[in-house]
Amino acid sequence: MSSQSLSHVQKSFLKYQHILVFTAPVLFIAAVFTVAPTPTDAGMDYWLNYWWLFPVFVLGATTVNTVGISGSALFVPFLIFIFPVFAHPLEPATIVKVGLISEAFGLSSSAVAFIQYGLVDRRLALSLVAGSIPFVVGGALLSFVIPEVVFHALLGLALLAASYLLFKADLAHDEPGSSDSGHAAATDGGTVTSSLPNDPGKLGPAGVRTDDDGIVTRVDREGDDYTYTRGGYLRRFANYSIGGTFQGLAGFGVGELGIISMLSTKVPVRVAIGTNHIVVALTAILASLVHVFGGGLVGGHTLSLASTPWNMVVFTVPATVLGGQIAPYVSNALETETIKTFVGGLFAVISVALFLMAAGI
Repeated sequence: MSSQSLSHVQKSFLKYQHILVFTAPVLFIAAVFTVAPTPTDAGMDYWLNYWWLFPVFVLGATTVNTVGISGSALFVPFLIFIFPVFAHPLEPATIVKVGLISEAFGLSSSAVAFIQYGLVDRRLALSLVAGSIPFVVGGALLSFVIPEVVFHALLGLALLAASYLLFKADLAHDEPGSSDSGHAAATDGGTVTSSLPNDPGKLGPAGVRTDDDGIVTRVDREGDDYTYTRGGYLRRFANYSIGGTFQGLAGFGVGELGIISMLSTKVPVRVAIGTNHIVVALTAILASLVHVFGGGLVGGHTLSLASTPWNMVVFTVPATVLGGQIAPYVSNALETETIKTFVGGLFAVISVALFLMAAGI
C-alpha cells in the first residue's frame, strides 16, 4: 500500500473514529449475549439488574479521562463502598476485574479521541508500555494470593499517594502557540508553512516533527503547537514500574504516577494527558487478561470466564466508551485544575476509609 493510501486510510479513520469506537461495545455486548458463560436461568431480569451502573460509569469515565488517570481509581472504590449498598458485596479480585475490563474499553475510546486531536506522542507511549509490562503482569499475579485486608491497605496507600501527587502537580492548561498565524491555508485545512509540521494524513493542521537535536514540535488539529523533548526515560521508568505494579494489583496506578512523571520531564500537559491514555489503556488490557486467565499460574484462585458478572459489564463497558469520547471536549471546556482538586480530595477520603476497613474498624 502506498504512503498516500495509508495517509488516506489514517485520515478517514480519525474522521469517523467515533463510529468505529462505538462499534466495539456493540460487538462486545453481542459476544457476551451469544458466547459468554452465564447462568442457565438468565432472563431479562438478569441482564437489566445493573442498568443503573451506566450513568455512574459515564460520569466516572468522563472525569478520569479528562485528567488522564486510570478509570479504576474511581471504579474500584465505588464497587467497594457504594455498590454493596444497592446490590451486594463483591470479591476483591472480581472488583478489580470489572474495573479493568471497563477501563480498558473507556481508555481505548478516549485514546483514539486524543489521537484525533493530535495530542498523543505514540513513540513515547509505546516505550513506556514496553517498560511497564513485567510490572503489570507481576502485580496482577500478586493480586491472586494476597489477603483481602492487605489488598485494602495497599489500595488505600496507592490512593493516598495518588492524591498527594495530584495536588502537587500543575495540571492547569498550558498556553500553546498558534501554528496558523501569518500563514495561508492549505487545501487539507492545514497551513502553508515550512517552520511547523503539517501531516496531510491527519485532521486540520496536525503533524509532528523531531529535529536532529531531539526537539519535538507537535501541532494539534486546532492549530496549537507544542515543543518538548522525549528525554528523561529513566526517571519516567521508575514511576511507571511502581505504577505498573499497582495497575496490575488494584487496577490503577500507572496513570497517576505516569502523568506526574511526564509533567516532571517537561512534556506539555495536554500532550502528557493524551499520551498517558495510550499507556493506561494498553496496560489495563494486559492486566485484564492476566486477571481473567492467570490465577492458576501462581497457585491462587482461578477467575474463570463464568465468574465474570457479565450483567454488570454490559452496562459499564458502553458507559466508559461514551465517557472516553466526551473527555477531550470537557478537557477543553473546563479547567483541569478544578477536576484535579475534586479527584484528589476524593482519593484522600477513600484512602482513609480503606485504611479503616483494613484495620477492621
